[in-house]
Amino acid sequence: MALVDLRDDGAVLGVERSLTGRRWRPRGGDARTALMLAQRLGVPEAVARVLAARGIDADAAPAFLDPRLRDALPDPGRLAGMDKAAARLAAAVANGEPIALFGDYDVDGATGTALLARTFAALGVPVRVYIPDRMTEGYGPTAPALLRLAAEGIRVVVTIDCGIVAFEALAAAADAGLAVVVV
Repeated sequence: MALVDLRDDGAVLGVERSLTGRRWRPRGGDARTALMLAQRLGVPEAVARVLAARGIDADAAPAFLDPRLRDALPDPGRLAGMDKAAARLAAAVANGEPIALFGDYDVDGATGTALLARTFAALGVPVRVYIPDRMTEGYGPTAPALLRLAAEGIRVVVTIDCGIVAFEALAAAADAGLAVVVV
């Protein structure tokens, strides 16, 4: 096996320029290290050269080549209030308390709300999804919206991508006996 040849003009695999006309400049790397990585990991030498150029050794290469989301995310229990929030939601599920998901109307709020709704559905837990009308209700949880949910019999509200600074609305919800988990 031979390492990927770099022509004298710097072309890689016969490609000299990007689609925008910029010249490719391959990152340097130790050829011996790349060869060792290729042999030890059983990867193509072109891959081994990239690893070597990035300073990734044989021990770190498997995680780099086959990354896992669980390895990149922090332990959720280390987030402030997570244990308390999880316990409250678990109690609501166990006791059959009505739960509402209050999502923001932007893409991450709507996506997060959809993911949580699907998760609860997969667990067989019905939830009420509430996304406020931006034009008539404004941004985030408001006291009238939360009190409407309480009037519907909702006991627990999970806010998704909103509510972190809605102090007055959250206080009104608490006064109405509504537990609110802000995500």
